Amino acid sequence: MANIGRPMSGKVLVQPQAAEQKTSSGIIIPDSAQEKPQRGKIVAVGNAKKDEQMEVKVGDVVLYGRYGGTEIKIDNVDYLIMNQTDILLVVEE
Repeated sequence: MANIGRPMSGKVLVQPQAAEQKTSSGIIIPDSAQEKPQRGKIVAVGNAKKDEQMEVKVGDVVLYGRYGGTEIKIDNVDYLIMNQTDILLVVEE
């Protein structure tokens, strides 16, 4: 992966994981009906803010709100940049 930079204080860069393309019974979901992914992997973390410690790290898999973050594209790859506080859960794997 190319050097994508470092987010500003309190921000994280998340690479969304692909939306489900099939139901558990094997039915293919068309693109128009697929939900926006709400799960992703943290690829970059900004510094802590004066009053807010960074609780996530690069490599963490997280869940976030459906409309959390701002969509950006870097080197033709889709990412979300969001406040750490927009993250709802760090997935324990």
